[in-house]
Amino acid sequence: MLDSVLRIKKLVTLIHPTAVIHPGAQLHPTVKIGAYAVIGNNVKVGPETTIGAHVVLEGPTEIGARNNIFPGAVIGLEPQDLKYEGAPSWVRIGDNNKIREYVTINRATAAGEATLIGNNNLLMAYVHVAHNCLIEDSVVIANAVALAGHVHIESKAVIGGVLGIHQFVHIGRLAMVGGMSRIDRDVPPYMLVEGNPARVRSLNQIGLKRAGFTTAQVGQLKKAFRALYRSEQSFHQALEELQLLPDSEPIQHLGQFLQQSQLKGRRGLIPGRRN
Repeated sequence: MLDSVLRIKKLVTLIHPTAVIHPGAQLHPTVKIGAYAVIGNNVKVGPETTIGAHVVLEGPTEIGARNNIFPGAVIGLEPQDLKYEGAPSWVRIGDNNKIREYVTINRATAAGEATLIGNNNLLMAYVHVAHNCLIEDSVVIANAVALAGHVHIESKAVIGGVLGIHQFVHIGRLAMVGGMSRIDRDVPPYMLVEGNPARVRSLNQIGLKRAGFTTAQVGQLKKAFRALYRSEQSFHQALEELQLLPDSEPIQHLGQFLQQSQLKGRRGLIPGRRN
């Protein structure tokens, strides 16, 4: 009996008495909730997640394990989209994410759709993630970045601060985007992009080395970069040259990304110096 009372007291201490929690919310017993947080209906939060003071979570929203949501963040409110008609859409967030102060993450627009955030991401203060965005894993987004609707950021990309990303833009794996840039077209994987208007400046060599890429893999990507951005070849000729490089997963991924960027509905590619 004493053990049960102690467990109940421990659980109570994890939730500040000023927090407002809807009966329809599903919170793991190990979730910590700070002062004046508001947790709405149809919100599900996994184990060992910390919800800071004044955080607002509205549903339908699912948040995984070991996330740290800092004070003032607002997650799961309806999208800022004139097409939204009240459909039951979602925010789904994975595990081990740090969501810093005053980040806003909106639900998707249509019924059954979701705004998705994977695992091990860092969203710094004042980041805005609009409806239907997809952020994969181990992405770093610096302060005051605004993602418009349907933006897709692949794993291990790094986004500098105080910039805007246009609707439907795709940012490739291990790309790095310099702060205060204007990103209105797709950013290829493994590249460093910067400026207003933004341009591909170089290969993201430091990021590749930190990610454990071998000397041979980096060398192949250097050849791909020179073919794409430092030669007199056309875009299609450069793609053909990529196919002649030794077969590797990074080269395959880069080629597929470049080809898909030309499909209908995509924004096209950020240009490089030769353009």
